Amino acid sequence: MPGGAAAAPLDITLVGVPVDCGSAYRGCLMGPDALRVAGLAESLSELGHRVSDAGNLAPDLPGPREHTNPAIHDLGPSAGWVSALSDAAFAASADGPPIFLGGDHLMSAGTVSGVARRAGKRGRPLFVLWLDAHTDFHDLNSTRSGNLHGTPVAYFTGRAGFEAFPPMPAPVAEERVAMLGIRSVDAEEATRIGGTAIAVTDMRAIDEVGIARPLRAFLDRVAAEDGDLHVSFDVDFLDPDIAPAVGTTVPGGATFREAHLVMEMLHDNGRVTSLDIAELNPFLDDRGRTARLVVDLVASLFGKRVMDRPTRAA
Repeated sequence: MPGGAAAAPLDITLVGVPVDCGSAYRGCLMGPDALRVAGLAESLSELGHRVSDAGNLAPDLPGPREHTNPAIHDLGPSAGWVSALSDAAFAASADGPPIFLGGDHLMSAGTVSGVARRAGKRGRPLFVLWLDAHTDFHDLNSTRSGNLHGTPVAYFTGRAGFEAFPPMPAPVAEERVAMLGIRSVDAEEATRIGGTAIAVTDMRAIDEVGIARPLRAFLDRVAAEDGDLHVSFDVDFLDPDIAPAVGTTVPGGATFREAHLVMEMLHDNGRVTSLDIAELNPFLDDRGRTARLVVDLVASLFGKRVMDRPTRAA
């Protein structure tokens, strides 16, 4: 995606991903349609981009349904979603940036799998920016909740423990993953991720140094390696005071301006090749408030500037 205010129009494909089996809280299957109703396609078209909507995906036939970890639920449908999404993400990323409209964050196990394969075909390394309150670094053996939306990062970085999922075709190197906004990690996950090369910036660090410094350092690395960049945006990255429509609310998240700054910097960097929007649960929203905010943030990523925002009448 070319950066700067004069960026050329893009061919953007919207892909609905109504995944609702990775979480204990139902309702994320309505997320894709909520984003459509909130005007996502129209907002992107107003910026000059060419937008097509591929509709909603369906999972492949369920995979294995049993696991030695008795906490796991919906294993078969989850494996079916990962398989379907991997193929769909590879196809959708051929000619322009796809936006995957979730759906719970299990979706990223499949979307990253597909775009990693696409980056490999282009001869480029894939980087992943993980905007989330959680690290999602459990595997199928370590999860105690059994909620598989807590596993995608471990899966797409090639960790063991995912025999029930499709093989990851091109694991993302740990040193090419950066996390921003982390503020809810259990003890086992903290130990596991502490032994990796993943760059984790929690909210304490953001409070101390701001959100721009760690993001700029990561984006400089993406540019230096001429990489593709997948952004996985979980709604719980945002503070629940401004974005209540998520099942796993964690206080102390990114503010309105911090979130817009992230998106504006991503646009200026010009390296984003695909985007997830995860964990939007309209059942928990306040008259579409969160969906409208997410649409505005995505517009910032694709070129909407501060000066483009009209002042409301007093």
